[in-house]
Amino acid sequence: MLAAVLHEIGQDKLEVLDDVEATGFGPGRVRIRVRATGLCHSDLSAMAGVLPQPAPFVPGHEGAGEILEVGEGVSHLKPGDRVVVCWLPACGVCPACKRGQTQLCLAGFMNAGTPNFKRPSGDVFGFAGTGTFAEEVVVDAGCAVPIPDDVPFDIAALIGCGVTTGLGAALNTADVEAGSSVAVIGCGGVGISAIQGARLKGAAEIVAVDPVASRREAALKFGATKVISPDELPDAKQQVTGGEGFDYVFEVVGRSATARTAYENTRRGGTLVVVGAGALDDYLQLSMFELFFDEKRILPSMYGGGDVLRSYERTISLWRAGRVDLESLITHRVPLADINEALDQMRQGTALRTCIEI
Repeated sequence: MLAAVLHEIGQDKLEVLDDVEATGFGPGRVRIRVRATGLCHSDLSAMAGVLPQPAPFVPGHEGAGEILEVGEGVSHLKPGDRVVVCWLPACGVCPACKRGQTQLCLAGFMNAGTPNFKRPSGDVFGFAGTGTFAEEVVVDAGCAVPIPDDVPFDIAALIGCGVTTGLGAALNTADVEAGSSVAVIGCGGVGISAIQGARLKGAAEIVAVDPVASRREAALKFGATKVISPDELPDAKQQVTGGEGFDYVFEVVGRSATARTAYENTRRGGTLVVVGAGALDDYLQLSMFELFFDEKRILPSMYGGGDVLRSYERTISLWRAGRVDLESLITHRVPLADINEALDQMRQGTALRTCIEI
């Protein structure tokens, strides 16, 4: 089957090969025919070594498709079922799951250390235990979440990561208050979803901050009330908040420098939400005095900060009702054979989300 493989961490191109086989099928597992997958910035971060991932590996974790085969003991799925791939499934029995914090379950991360593909030359890993830049993938049954027939595969793929993360950051983690002021730093697919979440919650002012003009223009269509480049943020802080700072600032880049900027533009007593996935050795520096004196809440948001399955259901309901726009998030489409074109689009900032059609 076809799959896009990164041979070594640090390479910037993927090689599309036809000698890859999905492995690991057995009890409790399912085989999925991938139909659509989104390119998330986390895939690029893993390729660059920012996020830990053994190589060689097949990137991709934001996918949807249909069940080809179910293993022994799998009763809630059958061949032909349409599913979204959940890269962070909840085991249901660990302490985090029992507390209701299923997004903190580590079961999915354990899958990342087990190869789920192979080539004649040896084993190949799947990013985040999945690897959706492939025609087929074998995953634990809990990673395959059924979706209604009216949800297209491309829309379902987005729900598998970026949309759930961005919407959840605003709806779950921050619980944005109606009438509040919001700034979102980084307006790719996840940032745009955070903007839509803030709009749903009734934020009065939503300032979108991004260096790419096309992304700023797009942000207006999704609910931003003002769009600026990063160097215009001090003026926007003055104009919108009288210099006090925003009630909520979402950092959707994953770098300490932008997190620091976000902190400085959050009002005293306000909320900084860290959504971007950054590197293990990139440290955010804050003084003990400012932490005490400013009383700003710093809230990391892991996969939208709430129950993943409930978040999927909520997003589908909002999409059906026309309350969130998911179709317009897909600005580019490419076949798997042209995956490197999609990588370039993301690096250049020209795409909100590229759908890889498989």
